[in-house]
Amino acid sequence: MIYTKKNILKGAIIYAIGDTIASILLHEFMWQRLLGMLFIGATVYAFEIPNYFAWIDKKTAFQNGIKKIIRKTLLAILYFNPLWIARHLFFIKLCSQKYESLNFGLLEIAFWSFLVNIPISIIANYIIQNKIKLDWRFMASAVFSGIMAIYYAMSESLFS
Repeated sequence: MIYTKKNILKGAIIYAIGDTIASILLHEFMWQRLLGMLFIGATVYAFEIPNYFAWIDKKTAFQNGIKKIIRKTLLAILYFNPLWIARHLFFIKLCSQKYESLNFGLLEIAFWSFLVNIPISIIANYIIQNKIKLDWRFMASAVFSGIMAIYYAMSESLFS
């Protein structure tokens, strides 16, 4: 299991920054949201993502060439699926104390957000999984996810 101080710090800072930018752009900044996303980044994401990426490496260790590249990319995209996006939106709503917004509508928003994002996600996950060493993958993914956090937070405005 991978859960290091370095990943905790990276997850906390990067996810909090990405969501804070989104909350400022949407005029929804709240200190409790910032602190909540800092906590989620340092716990849930800092634990899950590096471990999933290590699993991808183990799962594809004996493959080579284009098959390995495609499989690693697709496995990463499978992780960041509409349910992951809906959970991220759930965390945002929870941290923002918008309990009335915690409903199945988040799944529809997440589905459309995922569908529209597929071309960008394929390119980013290809680079993260195939060009960046495992030790740096969480950082790269967190930066990409921080950027995408802006998109996910704004996706409610775009897709609801």
